[in-house]
Amino acid sequence: MLIKQAGDIRSSDITPHSTYLRRREFLAALVTLPIASKMATTTDAVTRKDAITSYTNYYEFGSDKGDARENGGAFKASPWNVTVDGQCGKPGTYTLEDILKPHPLEERVYRMRCVEGWSMVIPWDGFPLGALLKRFEPTAKAKYVEFTTVNRPKEMPGIRRQVLNYPYVEGLRMDEAMHPLTILAAGLYGESLLTPNGAPLRLVVPWKYGFKGIKAIVKIRFVEKQPFNTWQEANPAYYGFYANVNPDVPTPSYSQATERRIGEFLQRRTLPFNGYAEQVASMYAGLDPRRLY
Repeated sequence: MLIKQAGDIRSSDITPHSTYLRRREFLAALVTLPIASKMATTTDAVTRKDAITSYTNYYEFGSDKGDARENGGAFKASPWNVTVDGQCGKPGTYTLEDILKPHPLEERVYRMRCVEGWSMVIPWDGFPLGALLKRFEPTAKAKYVEFTTVNRPKEMPGIRRQVLNYPYVEGLRMDEAMHPLTILAAGLYGESLLTPNGAPLRLVVPWKYGFKGIKAIVKIRFVEKQPFNTWQEANPAYYGFYANVNPDVPTPSYSQATERRIGEFLQRRTLPFNGYAEQVASMYAGLDPRRLY
């Protein structure tokens, strides 16, 4: 490291104070990755922060896109514990600090496309899920990972409406969970996650539709059999286990061939695997592509 004395530093070499204070904005814009940069970067413009934090699907707070922001004021994201159990060598209950400690988020900024009919480009602060799962020493019997959301009806008024069976459950195959594009996010736009975006800890799987991005995770379980996820249970004609973006498979009532990026007027063509086919398609070789929706 080169260290300069004060007398050796020109005024033009000094970072302006205003720029220093915005350093995390630059991280979000430039994207620093702990893995090969081609795996998670996109040159697409990042969606406005106010849109990302106000337009969400979070049925625990209500079925309208703005309900999580409007109804989330009572939700407490601290302190937070995550229970780990099932087919692993190190089950237990871990604090959020336990989980995040080995992963300095300021070094783990990902710009990722997220899609579910409408789409966004979000600068997540997170780290590869696989790095965490390895710490729990999954056994050879662990074929899937099941995730569960917190269930607090007093703080999450949407639960009381019983639109879905709660708590919310999601799952991944082990190879999907260990893929470097699969991340646990604890922040976005250089700040801690807000309630509408899944505070304090959520899953991000960018080649899958948004309902796979389970929020407010309180349980991780290693299992032998494929988990039965919440939306698959609620409406299996629309929602499968895989949820990989497949524009060639329409739902029973609408096409998935196009999407609308938030902030844009025109529709754009939906890309297979949400544009990440080069990185993830090989995991599904031999599987009927109509099962990937």
